[in-house]
Amino acid sequence: MDIEAGIDLGAVYSALANDTRREILELLKHPEVHFESERYRDLGLDLADGVCVQDIQRAAGISQSVTSGYLKMLQNAGFLTSYREGRWTYYRRDEAAIREIAARMRAALAS
Repeated sequence: MDIEAGIDLGAVYSALANDTRREILELLKHPEVHFESERYRDLGLDLADGVCVQDIQRAAGISQSVTSGYLKMLQNAGFLTSYREGRWTYYRRDEAAIREIAARMRAALAS
């Protein structure tokens, strides 16, 4: 664990070790391309604020339970943030944290 930054590089590497988890990160990088923004607008939501688990699950083509586990792993590694709206949980990338993780990975791999 990188104590200074609070980044657990082991958790980061584990989260990135799976193709589908990397695909989820890619889907959430540009949610307006991969998800129906009109439906979110109709609900008074902004797609940029997060995508619901059900939509991520459909796009990734995996079960709801696996999706939830993958999202939790990505969140615990620092890649995602989430919020609840009623009974739904929405996830989005934490771009500032991703930049910090990338910098820590570069430093760890270079030393």
